Amino acid sequence: MLNAGADWIHLDVMDGTFVPNISFGFSVLDAVAKVARKPMDVHLMVVRPERWFERLAALGVSCVSFHLEAAGRRTSANIAQIQSLGMKAGVVINPDVPVNRLFPYIGKADFFLIMSVFAGFGGQKFIPESLERVSALRSEIERRGGNALIEIDGGVYADNAGALHKAGADILVAGSSVFKSQDPIAAISALREA
Repeated sequence: MLNAGADWIHLDVMDGTFVPNISFGFSVLDAVAKVARKPMDVHLMVVRPERWFERLAALGVSCVSFHLEAAGRRTSANIAQIQSLGMKAGVVINPDVPVNRLFPYIGKADFFLIMSVFAGFGGQKFIPESLERVSALRSEIERRGGNALIEIDGGVYADNAGALHKAGADILVAGSSVFKSQDPIAAISALREA
């Protein structure tokens, strides 16, 4: 279904430490990699994300994002390591992290992931202030002459997809709105058309 409908396959990896939940690990990633015909986009919600970059590259992952809150002073080094492995590098922040904390990485990161809910739990309600955060980041990227994409994740539905795109989001991650729909392919189409 994802190969037929989605542009990318977004995979959340949680460790039970950075976020309280634990999601699937490499046994599931290995299985997905064998059948994925769309680019795999892995969002690491883990401490010490750099431990996993080489293994993700070996699986053929296209994009890897990690949390600024987890990487701290290693953020620039993590971006460089991901890129050296042939993948696109993304930096993620939760809703309580000021968006200007991403600005130093404009021109380094390939994309930025703005969480519009708190990482680690599916089905949360979209935080409306996320629109302003996307807009502020888009303005700063343009001001600096950058070309990084903006991805948004959390509470994304067809009824807010248009506003997110207008604010400057390039990539919309949709979980519940697709998988809880009676017709997931139609839900994906509705997001594209919004």
